[in-house]
Amino acid sequence: MARFSRSDFTLEGFRRQLAHVDALPQLCVLGLVSGIITGAAMVAFRLLLEAGAVFYMPDGNPEGFEGLPPWLRSLLPIIAVSVLGLLLYRQKATAQKMGVGHVIERLSYHQGRFPMRNWLNQWWVGVVSVLGGLSAGREGPAIHLGAAASSGLGVKLRLPNNSLRVLVACGTAAGISASFNTPVAGVIFAMEVVMMEYTLMSFMPVILASTMAALIAQMVYGNEPAFRIPEVVLGSLMNLPWVIVLGLVVGLLAGLFIHISRNKRMQAWPLWLRLACVGVATGVVAWWFPQVQGIGYDSVAAALNNQLDINVLLALMIAKLLITALTVSGGVPIGIIGPTLVIGAATGALGGILGGWLWPDKASDPGIYAMLGMAAMMGAVLQAPLAALMALLELTHTPHVMLPGMLVVVVACLTSRQLTGCEGFFISSVRYGLHPLQQPLMQALSRVSVPAVMERSLVRTERKVTFEQARKLLETNPVWLIIERSNEEKSVLALKASALARWLLEHDEALDGDAPPDNESVDLLEIPGQRLELAPIGLQATLSEAFIKLQDDALGALYVVHGYRPKRQRISGIITRGAIERYYYYSDPNTDADPNTRTDPKANDSPV
Repeated sequence: MARFSRSDFTLEGFRRQLAHVDALPQLCVLGLVSGIITGAAMVAFRLLLEAGAVFYMPDGNPEGFEGLPPWLRSLLPIIAVSVLGLLLYRQKATAQKMGVGHVIERLSYHQGRFPMRNWLNQWWVGVVSVLGGLSAGREGPAIHLGAAASSGLGVKLRLPNNSLRVLVACGTAAGISASFNTPVAGVIFAMEVVMMEYTLMSFMPVILASTMAALIAQMVYGNEPAFRIPEVVLGSLMNLPWVIVLGLVVGLLAGLFIHISRNKRMQAWPLWLRLACVGVATGVVAWWFPQVQGIGYDSVAAALNNQLDINVLLALMIAKLLITALTVSGGVPIGIIGPTLVIGAATGALGGILGGWLWPDKASDPGIYAMLGMAAMMGAVLQAPLAALMALLELTHTPHVMLPGMLVVVVACLTSRQLTGCEGFFISSVRYGLHPLQQPLMQALSRVSVPAVMERSLVRTERKVTFEQARKLLETNPVWLIIERSNEEKSVLALKASALARWLLEHDEALDGDAPPDNESVDLLEIPGQRLELAPIGLQATLSEAFIKLQDDALGALYVVHGYRPKRQRISGIITRGAIERYYYYSDPNTDADPNTRTDPKANDSPV
């Protein structure tokens, strides 16, 4: 039975426990807190949208563009891009990054730490984009706001970086959950799209965060499904070939959307020209088809209930796809999941209508095809089939659609990946090819922080010491001697304590019982032994950060710095390549009560 000490219940003890790979109770606590923070932030964001809509939208509805006069709804996108251009693009390029792509980038290359300016910008940019009539969703801001707020909690508490990764996933799942009332889809999205891995240690905290965020959102907005649809079934199995055709069409549309979004030629245009194109193109289409503006959930609901004309469905399938992709390519930071659901629903509804014309006796209701198209488009654009299926189930509360849903999502994902060469919108937006988060070694090493495997048995010393001082250094049986240099520009060195003990023994034997001269000292840089050149690394760093830093061939090991004031920092431990390799390749809990902190002197002699 595990024993707990008083130190385990302190903040420092909490940090120490989080450094290990098995800190499940501590991570679950963080998940609960993250869900509460993110749920409150999402409610605040939705209230901001509703408050802004009161001023000029019919009945204060953020989706009520159809009720505006044509000149006003066409003017709104031009005003929106003008505001974004004047306020946002006067800032540094790094401050303009927002949304899900920004979350993945910070998780991949910045240990899950977020700049405050980007987080503050995301609030007003999300409101301006949606209420300004651009084709934009609210899930991008929701994920960014939730992930950054959760990560900020960890940074404020100075938690190790491996726990920041989990907090980012918790904030992501909670943002999706509170925004769509889809707690399960939020969990799957966080693991499949953002974390790009499935592990028990991440799943449980993320589930708790998603649950808490959904509860907070339901306290304000109720527990109704996002879309009310009539009871429909697929009917005859003769519809399955048509479902496959729908998957092929949606997969091609998803590939077209991603390719336009990543258009290098347009991205090379001057900023004012890109923004002008986005504003004018959206305004022109909105004059005749206001359904392309905003998030478009009202249009999705109408498509699911067969309430849209064919010309409107065509506009949503073609014009909204092109407008949304143009907006992304133009550099406007918008959420794309909502628009992809609208595009998919319209495509599916058109496919259902066409199927009804071709096979009137066997074809299913167009509403069920709208549901299938919605899931297929989301899955193909994100290359996240499981998240799309869970979103389909939770958004519609229609479980019997899952069988054809699995078929259409897989076909659409394969078509988008294999025929159009798209690996997913957010992966391509960060880096083409293998993403850093998909590398198995780096995934495993990023789950643990350096305190879990560092060698703590060490003493600090100057280069030259007397014989008495040298013997005192060995009294506590350290493994390493950290040799501090007189000049800060010189590297700190590490020497095995066994090398000093061996040299003292040989020196005493050479003296044959005589006392050493009074003025004789021991130069720790001259005695035989392997000395490792060290570089500092923070106590919060993960093993993946240490591994990358040790790729420099000149470094033999890293010394772990503890403390936040430069002049009062202390060395808490040392970490070598051998320690990282032993953690990754083998760890037997039966050999030691705490395998992460065990010391193997023999292994420490391996080449580093």
